[in-house]
Amino acid sequence: MKIICIGRNYTNHIEELQNERPTEPVIFMKPDSAILLKQHPFVIPEFSDEIHHEIEIIVKINKVGKYIDAKFASKYYDEISVGIDFTARDLQQKLKTKGLPWEIAKAFDGSAVIGDFLPKEQFSSLENLTFELTNNGNTVQKGNSSYMLWKIDELISYVSQFFTLKIGDIIFTGTPAGVNVVKPDDVLEGYLEGQKLFRIQVK
Repeated sequence: MKIICIGRNYTNHIEELQNERPTEPVIFMKPDSAILLKQHPFVIPEFSDEIHHEIEIIVKINKVGKYIDAKFASKYYDEISVGIDFTARDLQQKLKTKGLPWEIAKAFDGSAVIGDFLPKEQFSSLENLTFELTNNGNTVQKGNSSYMLWKIDELISYVSQFFTLKIGDIIFTGTPAGVNVVKPDDVLEGYLEGQKLFRIQVK
């Protein structure tokens, strides 16, 4: 399986990092070794002093697809959740400045938190989903899928032009504003429409 991530899909996050607004979805990938195992803490890696949390709505692909039309994209997933794209911001900024790829800042071991999946039929509209991240009980990120520059089905269609989507693949759909540094003893909890789907201890 592969993890496909979308960057810069919320205007307020683009603005907080002072990035340029893209004209097409920004894609990067994480290997399966990036998945943080269930019940395991997130251990801050030694190579970074600035690991940021980024909560995102995620979808799990349930059938093989290539060149998927957006109007049929909804047939290629039936479960959604929230997850965290942990980012070594200091490394990323250094690499971006040099015009180099920044996989090591995004795809390192344990950098992908995947919450418990829920049937998408449970929600009345996937284009109006509220999600949030709390840190030690305080809300630090909150977003709504209505503010996505590209909606879930549009992302699936776009991604499938370049990569064959396979059963079990996961797509991270972008993060809203509020990204910040994580510290030892932080407890991060992710919610989708008020339902808690993960709890992570930081060490």
